[in-house]
Amino acid sequence: MIVDHIKNWKNYAFGPAWEKAFAFLETLDAESEDGEFPIDGETMFARVMSYQTRNQTDPEAVLEAHRKYVDIQMTLVESERIACYPLHTLDLKDPYCAERDVQFFQYTAPADLQLSVFPGTFVCLLPQDGHMPQLNTGPEAKIVKKVVVKISRDALEI
Repeated sequence: MIVDHIKNWKNYAFGPAWEKAFAFLETLDAESEDGEFPIDGETMFARVMSYQTRNQTDPEAVLEAHRKYVDIQMTLVESERIACYPLHTLDLKDPYCAERDVQFFQYTAPADLQLSVFPGTFVCLLPQDGHMPQLNTGPEAKIVKKVVVKISRDALEI
């Protein structure tokens, strides 16, 4: 997992796919439209989405991990919290779905590591990083606009 400010992305030398992802991220702002955006075929694509944050115990909150893709997540409007868990500490909820590249896990307790992500910061989540995004950063829910860039882990030089 990497957490940093977007202006520091060049500090990580993960190859051309990393550079292409951040070239795309740097084109986005609060006015960017929701939707899915192809960047490099099935190797890399992005989703811009808007939603209301929630409490960690909300039944709609999902604890997930991915095998094929690395996520780069960045809010464009407002902030959200991402609860992060070492994958080996989680109990399986649903089997891995290769078509959607997602595996869901049981929520049993708050994560020891909680990240608050604000516009200008990014989080890179690797396959070993179980994560529960879309969480409130304070007592009230907010409408957040966020982008998730999905990069095939095989395309990154890590």
